[in-house]
Amino acid sequence: MARLPFLGRLSLRDYTALVFGGLFLFFETILTFVIALLPRAVIQWFYNRSRHLFHFIGGPPIPKSEEQHLAEHIRRAEDFQKLCEIFGYEHEEHVVLTKDGYLLGLHRLPAKKGEQRHAFGTSTGKPVVYLHHGLLMNSEVWVCLTNPQRSVAFTLVELGFDVWLGNNRGNKYSRKSIHHNPNSYKFWDYSIDDFAWHDIPDSISYILGVTKEPSLSYVGFSQGTAQAFAALSIHPPLNEKINVFIALAPAMSPAGLAASVVDSLMKASPTLLFLIFGRKSIMSSVPAWQSLLYPPVYTAAITASLRWLFNWHSHNIAPLQKLAAFPHLYSYASVKSVVHWFQIMRSAKFQMYDEDVQRLRRPARPSGVSAYAPARFPTRNIVSPIVLLYGDQDSLVDIDVMLRELPKGSVSARRLHGYEHLDVIWGQHIDRDVIPRVVDSLRDYCVKPERLATELKMTNGASTDFEDYNTGTSTPAETLSSDQ
Repeated sequence: MARLPFLGRLSLRDYTALVFGGLFLFFETILTFVIALLPRAVIQWFYNRSRHLFHFIGGPPIPKSEEQHLAEHIRRAEDFQKLCEIFGYEHEEHVVLTKDGYLLGLHRLPAKKGEQRHAFGTSTGKPVVYLHHGLLMNSEVWVCLTNPQRSVAFTLVELGFDVWLGNNRGNKYSRKSIHHNPNSYKFWDYSIDDFAWHDIPDSISYILGVTKEPSLSYVGFSQGTAQAFAALSIHPPLNEKINVFIALAPAMSPAGLAASVVDSLMKASPTLLFLIFGRKSIMSSVPAWQSLLYPPVYTAAITASLRWLFNWHSHNIAPLQKLAAFPHLYSYASVKSVVHWFQIMRSAKFQMYDEDVQRLRRPARPSGVSAYAPARFPTRNIVSPIVLLYGDQDSLVDIDVMLRELPKGSVSARRLHGYEHLDVIWGQHIDRDVIPRVVDSLRDYCVKPERLATELKMTNGASTDFEDYNTGTSTPAETLSSDQ
């Protein structure tokens, strides 16, 4: 019997995903559209109802402490500028034009708190460090902490670094292109490949052009580390521009999700995500839900989602830190970039995006040898020194697999006991467990470290000798080398 050209390529599972994906997209679109048209009074009514329900179940509200008021200010901060103002820092905004036409927002913290800065957009004469966020995030994740001593960005500024913070194409600060409208499919047609080919190297070239420094130090978190692994592996000259690469909660080839149903479905056919979420941005209704839900309810929903998807319990992140930071957790990203991650998980290889999606439907050859394989990122070619800081409770990090894919002799890895993924940037004790390791590595490799402060001025006005700050109360951690 003749097979229909389109229907014959889809399985029953694909049809199921197509139906539910269509319904999901329909209701998501309707919800986003309706909320955009609702008067503020109606949105406030829904917000008040969720607050009433929360206090009905959890008890009446109690007067807020000073720490709670600070967390509330951070939660309500609308952008990077407002977050910096809370802690008394001035920032600069820069825009990078990538070679393929995307406009990326860069944020810069060039001066210590209270330090006068007159010539903006010029060299500071300080060592440069570049921070890059993870998947579905933006630069705000580095500065939305309830204590500036636990902020990697603010700590490095106080030590005398010229701190830059990047943003991926499509997110809150980079939703513009000279070629495509953000409402078009073409705007969102990008994967990790594009971050590696354009976003990272173009941002770094711009920063070095402004600062007049020969190289900078790179600190990445989660996908921000994967983008650097990929970029360094395919751009040999980029290795000369990065004097050290510090990878926080490094991501290269995650084993998968803790939610077995989602994990098995997405690994079986990663492109099902296109059927479920479409081909633009993923989970674009999150801001709408955030506007409707009382903050503790929204925080509880995020916590439950992280536990279900990744088996992260978030015990190391204080409740007030969750309340302050979770509203800054989500930013827009392409569905294609998430599909790329599931392709990597499915193949267990850190590879470039596989455009030949129909290959998944072809039967294996009798010899067992495939006729086609997506190009892999040649990460063993990386020359820049690499420092890995990872939590031993992080379900997305397989350190043994990662070390096998990195060059021998130039990689050091430190395990953080009891740490999960988000703990590495928002944990209660990162000021003693994580930041000192970051600063040690920067001092070892950055250009002219003698330009840095020998004392770290704390927010309460006291000064602490950095050697004591660095080692005084650190939790023991295990150090591994790449050849172990």
